[in-house]
Amino acid sequence: MSPVRPKSCRRRCPIPSGTSRVNLFVFGLGYSAGVLARRLAALGWQVAGTGRGGTIAFDDRAAVGAALGAATHVLSSVPPGRDGCDPVLDHYGEALRAARAGWIGYLSSTGVYGDCGGAWVDESAAIGLGRRSARSEADRGWQALDSRVRVFRLPGIYGPGRSAFDRLRDGTARRLIAPGQVFSRVHVDDIAGGVMAGMAGPPGVYNLADDEPCDQNAVIEAAARLMGIEPPPLVPLDEAGLSPMARAFYTENRRIANGKARRILGWRPAFPTYREGLRDLSATTSPISASPAPPRLSPVQR
Repeated sequence: MSPVRPKSCRRRCPIPSGTSRVNLFVFGLGYSAGVLARRLAALGWQVAGTGRGGTIAFDDRAAVGAALGAATHVLSSVPPGRDGCDPVLDHYGEALRAARAGWIGYLSSTGVYGDCGGAWVDESAAIGLGRRSARSEADRGWQALDSRVRVFRLPGIYGPGRSAFDRLRDGTARRLIAPGQVFSRVHVDDIAGGVMAGMAGPPGVYNLADDEPCDQNAVIEAAARLMGIEPPPLVPLDEAGLSPMARAFYTENRRIANGKARRILGWRPAFPTYREGLRDLSATTSPISASPAPPRLSPVQR
């Protein structure tokens, strides 16, 4: 019986010899990786992992080792810890190198590019120049780990339970006056689609972002229109009372280019801009009904 594979990786998906089924093991089965896991499980994949959505404790070395031994594909969505180190590389780097899996993936962040003054940036740009130094080191560590590794750099993630609708409902949405400031974003479903496309593509680094970076105000305003409410008032950035972490997002300005993933992986975002993404969320959920926010994740659950 041949392995059950997603359509996007039927031709070149690396499956170890002697394996009858495709088996994904995830370090950090949280929000983004969970969407991928559900899509693959629906296609007949076996999926196991650590984290909030997993059944294996991260520090259970025997269970993790057994899962790695059975995996045809391995993905980590775990960010660096507070000590700046990548816990997966630190605890399981050697086991990953020795694993039989034909494919290894890592969910990184486009924050590794730092501030680009609002310019377009692709995978050839230098990393490690911004505030995400630990993430940049982890990104490099995964690239150096093994020739099977694919690194997927992600901008701001939105989707069910994590969108402008939710922020408008709970009163945390803001419109800030920050001329020239833009952000890139990606729908969580498009992350899953990009990783699946990457299962058929060559090793390397890929940006997974939508086609239209824009200021955050445009997203809030579009969501408010779909909800039939007024958007929050405009507030000067310096008067918004943002936390240091929130304020730090406005110290970096960049537009993320997705051309490499399009050319090499054949990936096309199902939601090329925030407009399509918000319309889909509006159609599949009730924007005016309360929706609890997902629980905050620990570093090993992301």
